[in-house]
Amino acid sequence: MNRRGRAFPRIAWRTSTSLGTWRGEGGQSTVELIAALPVLLLAGLVALQLLATGYALTLADGAAEAGALALASGRPAVEAARGAVPGWAQDDVAVTVRGGRVTVRVRPPSPLPALADRLAVSSSARARPK
Repeated sequence: MNRRGRAFPRIAWRTSTSLGTWRGEGGQSTVELIAALPVLLLAGLVALQLLATGYALTLADGAAEAGALALASGRPAVEAARGAVPGWAQDDVAVTVRGGRVTVRVRPPSPLPALADRLAVSSSARARPK
């Protein structure tokens, strides 16, 4: 305790005349923001890429199921699986049918083609043909 009976000493705030900043620290937050901006942008891009990959997996699941249902009813499985995928993803879909198994492989949208190849997802569904 100090002589006035306070547990903590009083803090005297000294500020400059411009917007209440500490003397000698003007522009520091701007420099910190500029330094952190690339990291924030990279984190945002990674998050968007993960969301796109998850959506591609959802598309592959639905397409594989549609293909298996078509195969079970005697219709062409490849056409049904391709028809279950939206138009923007048509070029990034590969459908294979072996026996009663329909496998759909989807490449997620990505700014880097090599990354899209590495993040490609696949899903399979099984049906008993008639």
